[in-house]
Amino acid sequence: MKIVVLQDRLRAGGTERQAVFLARSFAACGCETTFVTFRPGGPLAPELAAAEVRHLSLQPVDLGLDWLAPGLCAKINAERPDIVLCMGRMANCHAGHLQRTLRHVAVVATVRTGKHLPHFYRDALRTVSGIITNSAFARRELVEPARPTAPIAVIPNALLVAGLATTDSIVPAEPPYRILCIAMFRKEKNHFDLIEICSRLPRTPEWHLDLVGDGSERAACEARVRELGIADCVTFHGWARDPSPFYRRAAVAVLASRSESLPNFLVEAQSAGVPVVAYDVGGCGECFADGSSGLLIAPGDEAAFRAALSSLLSNPARRTAMARTARDRATTLFSPGRSVRAHLDFFECLLLRSQRTGAAVAG
Repeated sequence: MKIVVLQDRLRAGGTERQAVFLARSFAACGCETTFVTFRPGGPLAPELAAAEVRHLSLQPVDLGLDWLAPGLCAKINAERPDIVLCMGRMANCHAGHLQRTLRHVAVVATVRTGKHLPHFYRDALRTVSGIITNSAFARRELVEPARPTAPIAVIPNALLVAGLATTDSIVPAEPPYRILCIAMFRKEKNHFDLIEICSRLPRTPEWHLDLVGDGSERAACEARVRELGIADCVTFHGWARDPSPFYRRAAVAVLASRSESLPNFLVEAQSAGVPVVAYDVGGCGECFADGSSGLLIAPGDEAAFRAALSSLLSNPARRTAMARTARDRATTLFSPGRSVRAHLDFFECLLLRSQRTGAAVAG
């Protein structure tokens, strides 16, 4: 099977990490795999260079335009793929045109977001050969309303941070108890409100908020931390290629996002045995078992979020019980091997379906 993975740019987000992982895994399974990006470079580009994956860029130099894909159809057609897997918002906005132009190729759209889909994205869902979502939420709320005719598969994110499930100590024994959030600083991630919530936590037991990631909202959040007088309780760590050390010392993982599909951060936290407190948006509730491995809070209810977080920080025995449940569940549901096999099985079904359709037309 020849596979092209399409992405606008190899930034350090969750979707890009999953895309690189899948491309490398497809190649390891014997599939001839090419990774095509609109823009050259990006933090994750070196990971492709170390694998049996060809990396082609459509823009000869980085023009800073995520949507610009010069020569897209011709470049992909030259690769003679059986499957084109579109990852990310911009790639999926081009998927419909790609499928109409390359009718002999099975173009697969993906929905890995909780945000409203633009017109060209929705059009693609009605045009492509197959659709993959990473959560039941995305299928129900974003894909099915577009009335697609193509087969749909729900394949959860793969757990990508190796070794989290082998950590010896599940729950930190002594304060300060670390509250962890790993997410890009974008408006929908809602760091600003998370900081406000933590600023009103009791100071006993002692806690410390670790914010890992970068983005356009970081400077404003840093300023707000200083205004609230909690700079001694909050650390901005920037982007981390390997977040394992943060998970290993965390007591609770928190996510106050306004929009999600299936956040990698919550999957990783569960695997590391870290209980979760998160708003019930998108597919967050599919990442953990509410009441057993974390606590799901009604969106925007800051008082309830703060109370849930405070209760976990002050109850080590409950955190320990949740941690064990979290690890057992995550390592089963989000196995990398299971994710790769599900993708390849879906691709094979699409190709078989295409062959049957072609034979019926020929007959």
